[in-house]
Amino acid sequence: MRNVLILFVAFVVSFGFAGTALADGAAKFAERCAACHGQKGEGMKGIAPALKDNKFITDRRAEDIKQVILEGRSGPAKKYSTKEFPIDMPKSGLSVADSDEVAKFLQGDLQK
Repeated sequence: MRNVLILFVAFVVSFGFAGTALADGAAKFAERCAACHGQKGEGMKGIAPALKDNKFITDRRAEDIKQVILEGRSGPAKKYSTKEFPIDMPKSGLSVADSDEVAKFLQGDLQK
């Protein structure tokens, strides 16, 4: 019985932290990304592409997304025409842990 109780408590605590991570990812997105990518990930003409329904976000590994968040994109690494989006994506300045939360948010709640 004690083992069952311990497992239950561990489950409840981990579920609570998972929800916090998603909320933190949304908050970090709003703080660092939404100015260019839009509050709902809709993008901004001439500034940054939409992230909602974006194949890179929906089809790639979270690790790939996290790398772009951390390192930005410029020059040949850019995936969109410089005519459509002439501004380079800067490094986010987020920690690895925060960028992981943002990547999870982008692939999860933002796509709903």
